[in-house]
Amino acid sequence: MIDRWMADPDPALLPPARTPEVRLESHGETLLGVLHVPAGPGPHPVVVLLHGFPGNERNFDLAQALRRAGYATLVFHYRGSWGVGGAYGWRTVLADAAHVTRIVREKPPTEDLDPGRVAVVGHSLGGFAALHTAAGDPAVRAVVSIAGFDFGGAARRGLADPAAREALRTMFGEDLLPLRGTSAGQLLAEAETNADAFALAGLGPRLANRPVLLVAAADDTVAPPALHHEPLVAAYQGAEHVVLPDDHVLSGHRLALTRAVVDFLDRNL
Repeated sequence: MIDRWMADPDPALLPPARTPEVRLESHGETLLGVLHVPAGPGPHPVVVLLHGFPGNERNFDLAQALRRAGYATLVFHYRGSWGVGGAYGWRTVLADAAHVTRIVREKPPTEDLDPGRVAVVGHSLGGFAALHTAAGDPAVRAVVSIAGFDFGGAARRGLADPAAREALRTMFGEDLLPLRGTSAGQLLAEAETNADAFALAGLGPRLANRPVLLVAAADDTVAPPALHHEPLVAAYQGAEHVVLPDDHVLSGHRLALTRAVVDFLDRNL
């Protein structure tokens, strides 16, 4: 039997699937995004899909598969990135993720969305933001972190180890081209200043009664599971978790990743 997310929708379903551009106001700036709306009348459950740093990989294949599975999926750019106004920063990303998730519930961009069934899914920095968003918003029904990067834990290690600190600065500096209003030094300083607040393991109590899926990649050199995944598995009681034998982007396991995410959402959203 073919999974429904691997098949095009019945052409008899109306209205047909569509992909409207969306513009969302956040803290005085206009965020640019695209909404993948499933075929059929709805109301459709909603997934806010958060991309990583700086946003080269936006997981549109996952967004399209989620749409075929019946989930309206929103992908957008944070302030200060990819032509969006404002200055980029980690707290800006967290604020935009939380704000957009509230908009989806309180003022949905289309009428056929179900504001009572909203999940947040994110990759890398997006996984970090997804977990923080869910921890701060009890109305989020489920959350998925894919190769999530723990900025708090990384900053703590950098403060204790000059070599780790310099490696973090170098990593931040390599991806500044699509960003504005920031620098490697600023991003490093922001992570260090907020190391305790950013640390993902500390979110465990606020996520204890919510469905959480943690996906890691065994060969991930950006967010190695021993540092960014295993501490969360220990801290988040009841969270589901899976490790796939792949790189940070799960380049060779996109179907396995999609199957894991869709199955999780089907059971919890």
